[in-house]
Amino acid sequence: MYDSNKLVEAVNQASSQWRAAFNAHDAKLCAAQYEEDAVIHAKPYGTFEGRASIQRLWQKIIDEGLEDISYINPVVEVIDEKTVKLQSEWTMNNAKGVITNELWVLQSDGSMKLKLDEFEANEAH
Repeated sequence: MYDSNKLVEAVNQASSQWRAAFNAHDAKLCAAQYEEDAVIHAKPYGTFEGRASIQRLWQKIIDEGLEDISYINPVVEVIDEKTVKLQSEWTMNNAKGVITNELWVLQSDGSMKLKLDEFEANEAH
């Protein structure tokens, strides 16, 4: 039997690492939090497949001057012994939106990486 509390803890740690990388303007480290063949569906930016494409997306967003991401009221749901879903509202210095589906998967080394990331940037504020 798997320990769902450990999975939630691992996702919270991985998600925190991703936010720290983004807030440090490090698109490469952001992309490293994704599986090699991960997919992002980001409104209004489009769909991005693979770590290199994902890195370019985060670099574009960083280059647009967006920073200081915070998650608001995140909800974490354990799907199975290797998969955890995270949903949350988010805010940045000049934008806000919603994460409809971050699908984190347990890796063989015990870390969690994103397999799927679906989010929307609703409006600047």
